[in-house]
Amino acid sequence: MIPSDPGSSGPEGHSARRGGQSALPGGAFPGPGGPAPGPPVPRPENGPSAAAAPRPGVFLDRDGTLNLDDGYTWRWEDFRWLPGAIEALRVLQDEGLFVAIVTNQAGVARGLYGERDIAALHERMGADLASRGLALPPLYYCPHHPDFTGPCGCRKPEPGMLVKAAREHSLDLSRSFMVGDKTSEVLAGLTAGGAAVLVRTGYGAGSGPPPGGALEAPDVLGAAKLIASLVKARGPAGPP
Repeated sequence: MIPSDPGSSGPEGHSARRGGQSALPGGAFPGPGGPAPGPPVPRPENGPSAAAAPRPGVFLDRDGTLNLDDGYTWRWEDFRWLPGAIEALRVLQDEGLFVAIVTNQAGVARGLYGERDIAALHERMGADLASRGLALPPLYYCPHHPDFTGPCGCRKPEPGMLVKAAREHSLDLSRSFMVGDKTSEVLAGLTAGGAAVLVRTGYGAGSGPPPGGALEAPDVLGAAKLIASLVKARGPAGPP
């Protein structure tokens, strides 16, 4: 296993960091170990000061929702955006919505890769998105697995990563959305008090109806368009 540098850890999960340093705007990481960040691009305000009151957020699963899930994806050469994923990010960012990626990364607990590898892949995702004029959403990940590290509060379906992001970015979870291809991701969004959308890519292609009255969409682009329409319809302070 490659030696790892822990991010900001705890029961609510890790946010992507390297060597104790905070991520740069757009999610790029300072220092060696990956490609230089792409050119600056316009991006929605992600800090708590961006709004006087808590605002809605959109939490996106990664593997199986944004990119092809081939089991454990941690190398850029194995990474493939799913059709519609880039456009989905564009739709959400054009609406001015806060977006974060929340992902279970049990490969760390299994010793398959380290936290540096997660950071390096996120860096490459950011450079690719910057080349397309898009911002890189902040990353929250759970490196645990109950069989190897015991129970935690961040591994979906637990809502720890969503709660952490909401606290750090002044989000109203009751007006927020979780998008993923697994029932565990839907349950994380519902448990956090918000809405959830099950996409029919990845594991979602063969699963049954979404639990708890959650919504569904054919893919992440369909989910992004659905969320954008719901946010417009309910207004700045309407119900989820």
